[in-house]
Amino acid sequence: MDGEQAASETAGSSQHERQGAEIVRGADACYQNSMELLEELGFPKGVMPLKNLEECGRVRATGFVWMKQKAPYEHFFKGTNTRVSYAIEVTAYIEKGKMKRMTGVKSKQMMIWVPIVEMCSIEDGSRVYFKSAVGIGKSFKASAFEEEEKGDN
Repeated sequence: MDGEQAASETAGSSQHERQGAEIVRGADACYQNSMELLEELGFPKGVMPLKNLEECGRVRATGFVWMKQKAPYEHFFKGTNTRVSYAIEVTAYIEKGKMKRMTGVKSKQMMIWVPIVEMCSIEDGSRVYFKSAVGIGKSFKASAFEEEEKGDN
């Protein structure tokens, strides 16, 4: 019963975070919504190449956003030589130039999957900085993700 209570509380807090959300459903509408969000935040559109999106949501009052896709997805960024895994649901709190308290995104570093908890646009948008759960981060040229924009959607 303790496990059920914990699961119930987690679902409850998740529902609480989503109160007052603007929700978009359907692959085309979600793709368009996610591209507009990345542009609004100052990130290159290719930085979050999520596939087969089913639902996107945003709570403007708190900055909470989520994107759900049909299945987990792994992507190899040629420009950064990095493999990234996206869970079925990716969540974050957003503000201009930043996605923080991210969930559902991991980067493979030296054969270990490392959760990415924050993404920032730095140096006037010329670089994107990714921070891991242990506080260690790495930045890449924003142009490395522009090539991803031209790939298959």
